[in-house]
Amino acid sequence: MLTKYRIGEKWLGYPQSHRWSAIADVLQSSSGLILGLFLLAHLHFESTILLGKEAFYRLANVLEGGWFTSSGHGSSLVTQTFSMFMLLVLVVHAVTALRRFPAQMRQWQALRNHNILINHQDSRLWFWQMITGFMMFFLVPMHLVTMITNPEIGPHLSAERVWHDNYWLVYIVLLPAVVIHAMLGLYRLALKWGVSFRREGLRTLAKVLIGYLIVLGLCSLTAYLVIGRGLTTPVTPFIP
Repeated sequence: MLTKYRIGEKWLGYPQSHRWSAIADVLQSSSGLILGLFLLAHLHFESTILLGKEAFYRLANVLEGGWFTSSGHGSSLVTQTFSMFMLLVLVVHAVTALRRFPAQMRQWQALRNHNILINHQDSRLWFWQMITGFMMFFLVPMHLVTMITNPEIGPHLSAERVWHDNYWLVYIVLLPAVVIHAMLGLYRLALKWGVSFRREGLRTLAKVLIGYLIVLGLCSLTAYLVIGRGLTTPVTPFIP
């Protein structure tokens, strides 16, 4: 015969803190999923510049709500609103993810020793995800704030920002950091939430996507640099 015992809450820790931890975990995962999927779409949208100025111009107008206007021209307000939304998602993700960052030197030393002694591949991937996340904490808000304060996009205006405003210095560092962080994050989410348990296959897919997206982003960035170098100030918006 089994006897039931009721354990007092004081022996179970702090229920409120456990509840917050669970909520924070869901918020971190959902916000990370939104950011990761957005990055996949964003880099492919940007890469339309490789098809020519007019292709990028048409896509930019569609994304800015041009289908709602008789002229087909979009509104920069759409870019501003969406950038503010993505900044909010980023803040939520950063706040909920920071609780997992080592906060003391001893924790960093323990993590380093763990990676050296255990030699566990997923632990090393998590370490690089943490490093790139720290870099993104400074670089991504800079990019989003720029899109909020200066939301004009187009073949010439975007190229002006990249070349004349020297934003290529930011993007050349931001691109690999955000791609590595996002793809490793999606890999970990797929394992965590049971999308697939084929760890080796998912890891290979993440690495392939990292290489592909970095090359795609660098090609797009090069195209903007070439266009921007040929522009004279003040820059005239592109009109096909």
